[in-house]
Amino acid sequence: MEYLYAFLIGGAFCLIGQALIDFTKLTPARILVAYVVAGVILGAAGLYEPLIDLAGAGASGPLTGFGYNLSQGVKKAIADDGLLGILTGGFTAAAAGIAAALVFGAMASVLHFLLKRAKN
Repeated sequence: MEYLYAFLIGGAFCLIGQALIDFTKLTPARILVAYVVAGVILGAAGLYEPLIDLAGAGASGPLTGFGYNLSQGVKKAIADDGLLGILTGGFTAAAAGIAAALVFGAMASVLHFLLKRAKN
């Protein structure tokens, strides 16, 4: 059942995003930002954690999960460091994901360069 819930919840996020692209004049960039902000708001309100418990990666993988991760990092940092945590918590919580995106992006760019060079 966990896989089914992950598929349904993740698919619902995709469906909503596609509907916003098709039926509104919102750009994909604005929709992405709205998803992150929605994750922050739902995480801060305590409403996103039950969704992650139900759907696992179907809820934590999309951009709303990134926003939730940021909100939890800020909450923890504020509890540990006080008001300074407002500035540092999001970076600390999301550091692994951001680092992975940078490393994989660099690897893909090097691979693309090498394949293009080998083709010529």
